[in-house]
Amino acid sequence: MCTITFYGQENKKEKIKALKIAYITKDLSLSSSEAEKFWPVYNSFDEKQFDLRMVKMRKIRQELKSKPIENFSDAEANALLNQIDNLEDESYQNKKKLITDLRKIISPVKILKLKQAEDDFNKSLLKQYRKRN
Repeated sequence: MCTITFYGQENKKEKIKALKIAYITKDLSLSSSEAEKFWPVYNSFDEKQFDLRMVKMRKIRQELKSKPIENFSDAEANALLNQIDNLEDESYQNKKKLITDLRKIISPVKILKLKQAEDDFNKSLLKQYRKRN
């Protein structure tokens, strides 16, 4: 059962990734030369963001669920806050690196279009999720 659940989650992740790639590709209208340089940079960024959100943040959430927050000492609470702060900083630095790297590949207008496409895709995905539940 665990394997089936994991496979199902992996399958959903891959399906969402494929939809996202198609959505971004359509919105950015990348030339083949741009796409060849763009996708490795973007995929590296996206994998790092996924790791930060899902893997590292999950550990913090589990620790928060391990006991009532009122039972955390100030030292434990500060340690968790520092971990959260570090994750948010790492995410911000990853986003800055993406923009710096993309400026060498695509125009600033296309970088803004990318941001808009990501936001629109996420809203669309959330809307579909809400319809199903």
